[in-house]
Amino acid sequence: MEVIPLGPGFAAEVRGAGMAEVTTDDATYAAVRAAFEEHSVLVFRKQPITDELQVAFSHRFGPLEIAKAASRGEGTAFSILTNIEPDGTLVPPDHKEALRARANQLWHTDSCFKIPPALASVLSARVVATTGGETEFVSMRQAWKNLGPELRKKLDNAYAWHDYAHSRGKIAPHLASERERSIMPPVAWRMRWRNPVNGLDALYIASHTCGIDGMAEDEALKLIDELSALATRPECIYQHRWQAGDVVMWDNRATMHRGRPWPDDQPRNMMRTTITATDADGLAAMWPQRTAA
Repeated sequence: MEVIPLGPGFAAEVRGAGMAEVTTDDATYAAVRAAFEEHSVLVFRKQPITDELQVAFSHRFGPLEIAKAASRGEGTAFSILTNIEPDGTLVPPDHKEALRARANQLWHTDSCFKIPPALASVLSARVVATTGGETEFVSMRQAWKNLGPELRKKLDNAYAWHDYAHSRGKIAPHLASERERSIMPPVAWRMRWRNPVNGLDALYIASHTCGIDGMAEDEALKLIDELSALATRPECIYQHRWQAGDVVMWDNRATMHRGRPWPDDQPRNMMRTTITATDADGLAAMWPQRTAA
C-alpha cells in the first residue's frame, strides 16, 4: 500500500488498497486507519462502489450515523446528495435539494450539531458533473497551529454552540424545517479537539457555529468569521476534482470542507455515510456537552 501526499500538509491518496481490502483484511484496515489519523483526508480512486461495500467499509471505523430527519436517505445509513429526481429529471434551482447543495458550499464539518458528532465522513461519487462540483478541504490542525499563543490559550477550554438552523438560515430563512429545528436543537462542544492517537489539536468550528459561551453574540460571530477566514486561506486548501468511482474519507474532528457549484443542467449524485465519534476518538474530552435551554 502506498500513501501519496496531495494537499498542503494534509490529505493523501491511498494506492494498492481499496474499500474491499479494508473491509476484509485487518492489516490493511490498520494501515488505512493510521493514514487517516495522520493525513485527515484520504482519497481512493476507481472503487467498485456498491451501497453494501460502502456501509461495510465505513463500519470498520466505528458506528454509523443514521441520516437526519427530513433528508433524502432519512432512516438509513446514507445521506443522498443529488439533484436527480426519481424520474431522472433534474431539480430546479429553487428546489429544496438545490438550496441544500448551496448550504453545503459553506465551510463546515459534518454533524457538529448532533449528539454525538461525527468522527468521519465517506463520500462516494456515483454520478459526477463534467465541470464544477469539486470538494475543498482545509486542515483545522493547521488552523489551530496558526493561532497566536494568547488566542490558543483563550480557546483551549472555550465552548462553541452549533446549530443546523443557523447555517441553513444563511441560504434561506426556512430551509431548516420546524421538524429539523425541534429534533436538532443547538449543542455545545469544546473548540479544541485533541486526537488521542497522536495528540494533535484541531480547531473545531463550522458554518453551523452560532456562538461561544461567555461571549456576546456579535463578538462571538465576529471571532468565528475571523477564525474561519484564517483556516480557509487559498494556500491552505486541497481541492478534490471528482471522477466517477472516487471515494473520499475525511476526519470531521480535524478538517472543514465545502462543495463547489456546478451547472444546474448537469446531474450529480453523491452518497455519504457518516461514522459517529466515540470516546476512543477523543469525544470524552469534548464534554461536558450542553444543550440549549
